[in-house]
Amino acid sequence: MTQSHKGARRAATLVALAATLMAGTANAQDVTLTFWGSYGNGGNSAQQDALNEILIPAFEAEHPGISVDYVDVPYDALLQKLTTSAAGGELPDLIRADLGWVPQFADLGVLVSLSELMDDFQMYADKTYPGSLSTNLHEGEYYGLPLDTNTRVLVTSQAALDAAGMSEPPATFEELKAMADALGDTDMAVFADSGLGSWNVFPWIWSGGGAVTDPDLTVATGYLDSDESVAAIQMLVDLYQAGQIPNLIIGNQGATSTSDGLPTGRYANILDGPWMKAIWAGQYPDFEPIYAPVPAGEGGSVSVVGGQNIVLTSSSEHKDAALEFIRFTQTEMFQLEMAKSGNMTVIPAYADAQNDNDPYFAMFSDQLKTARSRLAIPQASQVDAIISGALTPAFQGDVSVKDALSDAAAQIDQLLARN
Repeated sequence: MTQSHKGARRAATLVALAATLMAGTANAQDVTLTFWGSYGNGGNSAQQDALNEILIPAFEAEHPGISVDYVDVPYDALLQKLTTSAAGGELPDLIRADLGWVPQFADLGVLVSLSELMDDFQMYADKTYPGSLSTNLHEGEYYGLPLDTNTRVLVTSQAALDAAGMSEPPATFEELKAMADALGDTDMAVFADSGLGSWNVFPWIWSGGGAVTDPDLTVATGYLDSDESVAAIQMLVDLYQAGQIPNLIIGNQGATSTSDGLPTGRYANILDGPWMKAIWAGQYPDFEPIYAPVPAGEGGSVSVVGGQNIVLTSSSEHKDAALEFIRFTQTEMFQLEMAKSGNMTVIPAYADAQNDNDPYFAMFSDQLKTARSRLAIPQASQVDAIISGALTPAFQGDVSVKDALSDAAAQIDQLLARN
């Protein structure tokens, strides 16, 4: 080969390489990730502003050629929008999904298994709260990573403690029952809640030493209706029938809400989440709530995990870029910036910094260390209906707690058998 031929070939190679690089750059610049969620619940909010004005610009600056188009959807409409879009094959790249939705959409085959796709998945998984991480598990694979989290703790007031002659919130089941006895001659109920679903009753079952299913989610019978589970629910039923829990718990929509009943002295204790700070600051600015762990039984103090996960859809044409954004959501910058607007971090290592910024979160962070997820199955919403439907007549005295939980367990067994 002559020198001129070598030069020509080298020139052609350089031209081809330059064209490839230019094409790659152009393609990278064209990558726009679509991201749906409810940070602003359909409107403006501090969370949505933090995402759009601080975090997305920071990500785009670190990842030239990738842009993120966030679409805010009202929470109540998001599930229907996702369901309709999944059927039509028009899902976004990324979704901020309620933790209860992940198994449902994973089962439909519209989500990517992150534990399979990400070589470094386990590194990120190991950093998160175990209860939050478990909400992404479906048939042995993880289809998302925790994005933000919350849990329920006991909330009381000084007025309630004074009325019961107590110096500290009830720390155990026995202390809660003793508080009920002390309030027997007052107009203040010892406890109130707004339903009998998983979110409401699972903390009592777990704290009482009971369980909902076996660890592998294959059977509920023998667990949900175990002696420990029955005893925990029986405590609530006894308090209800003694007039120490209002009928708000069985669905009376005319009853005083927990958010109103606690600050006005109708209720001594409720279980609630970190969002209450802003609610009471606006509605009852002089109210000073007192936060404490869920009362402990034989199983300790165990609450329930709430929050949101980030998931990647199977239809995404930009999976590598989407994974970069998922990794970004797990960084200290992302987690702590969102914590400033009320979204608790999913990573315990960042909890101290979060709590230094706002000590209010400390009790919730401590409770998250033992908090557990509701059943991570596609039929989670059906479980809520089953639990509530079975327990309502037990509270009304029409069936025993044992029979109610056995009936619920048998129905849940049928759901588990489908998975």
